[in-house]
Amino acid sequence: MTRAELIDQILSKQSYLCVGLDSDLEKIPSHLMSAEDPQFEFNKQIIDATKAYCVSYKINTAFYEANGVKGWASLMKTVDYIPDTHFTIADAKRGDIGNTSSQYAKAFFEVMDFDAVTVAPYMGADSVKPFLEYPGKWTIVLGLTSNAGSADFEMLPAGAGLLYEQVLEKAATWGRPDNLMYVIGATRHEMIGKIRSAYPEHFFLVPGVGAQGGSLSGISRSGLNKDAGLLVNVSRAIIFAADKEDFAAAAETAAKQYQQEMAAYLREIGA
Repeated sequence: MTRAELIDQILSKQSYLCVGLDSDLEKIPSHLMSAEDPQFEFNKQIIDATKAYCVSYKINTAFYEANGVKGWASLMKTVDYIPDTHFTIADAKRGDIGNTSSQYAKAFFEVMDFDAVTVAPYMGADSVKPFLEYPGKWTIVLGLTSNAGSADFEMLPAGAGLLYEQVLEKAATWGRPDNLMYVIGATRHEMIGKIRSAYPEHFFLVPGVGAQGGSLSGISRSGLNKDAGLLVNVSRAIIFAADKEDFAAAAETAAKQYQQEMAAYLREIGA
């Protein structure tokens, strides 16, 4: 999906919501466990319930890899089921020496046909650039993450600033605002304004809203740009809004609430 197509979806739906399909089999409603593929059946109903209110789906591959071959089959069926109008993200956090990253890129962009993949930049340019070679595909570089352990490295002094700032600055030289995004955690909303000032054109994938306590208001008012420029991911607060037979209806209600709040913030910037 191109940048223009993504922006068009955001503006037409008045939403920058990304639904995270972190579909843990231990949390899926028990009545689905008798289905042929419980994980896919759960995802299918979540997608049907939320697709009108979101522009993107993020699949955390760990919840599928953990189930071996069956999990990969569920993942593939899920990707195929997501409408072409929605931006698909493989949250895989890959990144290795160049020839290995090339194979990761082939897997996620050619075989599974995701629009984007998350990448860990620790090993530097040659571990990231193979992902950036695919036209119409996006590389999402981990920048400032929402987990408590991010302070172990990301917030360390490095040169004239902090390590995460060096990562953002260096990664910006590898790609462009139409093929490179940054992960900026919602629990860092007080810092997003500074990051937006430094990178006015880039999209940010923002996890941590909902169960992790991130502020949608803080992220939106500090991080939106003229093209929206945000994909705010919400996982557990939507997909596990209920754990009984009404789980899909509860997910729809939660997604609609996020979309309506996002529409209000978009109106504030005239989008």
